[in-house]
Amino acid sequence: MERSFMALRSKTGLAGRAMACLLLASSPMIGTARADNPSATKSDPRSRAKEIITRLVDDKTDFRDRRQRFEEAMRATPEPTRVQIRQVDADGVEGELIWPARLHHPLGKRAILFLHGGGFYSGSMRSHRNIAASFAKASSADVLLIEYRLLPQYHFPSQVEDAVTAFRWLLESGYEAANIVVIGDSVGGTLALQMSLRQIARNGEKPAAVIAISPVADFEGAAVPGHGEDEVSVGREWLQQVGREYAGKGSPSLQTVSPINSDYSGFPPILLQVGDKEALRGDVQRLFKKLKAANVDARLDVVPGLFHEASLFPFWLDQARRSNQHAAEFAMAHFADKPPQ
Repeated sequence: MERSFMALRSKTGLAGRAMACLLLASSPMIGTARADNPSATKSDPRSRAKEIITRLVDDKTDFRDRRQRFEEAMRATPEPTRVQIRQVDADGVEGELIWPARLHHPLGKRAILFLHGGGFYSGSMRSHRNIAASFAKASSADVLLIEYRLLPQYHFPSQVEDAVTAFRWLLESGYEAANIVVIGDSVGGTLALQMSLRQIARNGEKPAAVIAISPVADFEGAAVPGHGEDEVSVGREWLQQVGREYAGKGSPSLQTVSPINSDYSGFPPILLQVGDKEALRGDVQRLFKKLKAANVDARLDVVPGLFHEASLFPFWLDQARRSNQHAAEFAMAHFADKPPQ
């Protein structure tokens, strides 16, 4: 249904989780409960957040320059509070395991695999640490935030393979598939779709649910205007540029790497979120219709006032906090082991 939303390694169950906690306890801890002051901004928070995302999608500079400018801006944003963070090696994929600070060790029951956005050429654990931490706290889950391989050095399917590796690492560490939700923003949402499809194609275990926040569904941008109405320019030209680089020279076409063209038979429950004035709204709605046609338990939230990647700024934007909270509630509803009330 579509709604407008306002408002480590072990396969031995509990023993495996206990061992995972012991192993994680020996790895470097890079964060504990920390303080921030979201109100200490020198300009309007919404305008500041938009300016940061504009750096990310500026198609007049090369990928490396966009990455540098975006990462510099995100390093100036607040660190998350009330969480514990430890570095992990997920079978060769660098990651951070994040969990609520009230606990001395990871929960070991419910997990979220968080796949960051950034056009496949940017985004990092630092840039997405705050949103990942917000999901850890709101859903009472351990969040694995990973650094997958980026453009322009690596192309499809490298990013998908890294996501699959991280998902399987969670399984091998003792988490059950029925207690793992995959979340991604922007192309991270694209990656969440592609990773889950890869697992289904290989007859592997699939996540309990998927949450895709403003995913890129079609790199051809069939339903995308030149620009959105939200002042953050994620238009057809940007999509096609990123899509061509993602596919790689002489590799799959834009159609092949676009989730809109996939078969969603047997796909897990999914929540799609998109801003009401985003350029991507039309393609996300097309994807929603395709999911429903495949009898997938799919929900769509069209969020008033939510511009592309606004979800990264829950410390500044009330609307981002509310939409992220709603996504966390969707995750909690689909964990086999429900968090305590």
